[in-house]
Amino acid sequence: MTKRDEFLKTQKVLRLATIDQRGKPHIVPVWYWFDGKKFYVGTNTRTEKAKNVKKNKLVSFCVDVGIHSPQIYGVMGRGTAKLVVDKNRVSRLAKKILKRYFRTLENKSAKELFDETDCILEITPKKLSVWSY
Repeated sequence: MTKRDEFLKTQKVLRLATIDQRGKPHIVPVWYWFDGKKFYVGTNTRTEKAKNVKKNKLVSFCVDVGIHSPQIYGVMGRGTAKLVVDKNRVSRLAKKILKRYFRTLENKSAKELFDETDCILEITPKKLSVWSY
């Protein structure tokens, strides 16, 4: 596994940029799961990011850490996203995402987030750039 992929699998916040109906960027921090090829973000079809992806599949994203060299490292990329709405697949992916952030899915907040998740954004990177200082 590359340093880049290991980094993406261990970090917790991805900043996701989508394009709204007026052509303006919409950027949000999101929790995610990275399987080595694609990113998965749990959300709800009522959110702006989901509505934006439904109309325009182009996205950009960034994951980074550090404020002092030599611990500054990051990955940014562009790609396409699609909404996954199949209930079984949404459930399976949502559990993988939430298990990264909660010790147990029996946690009250984990249950609430799981219940609110009715779609997954599946992001396929087309270009990735890495930086470190």
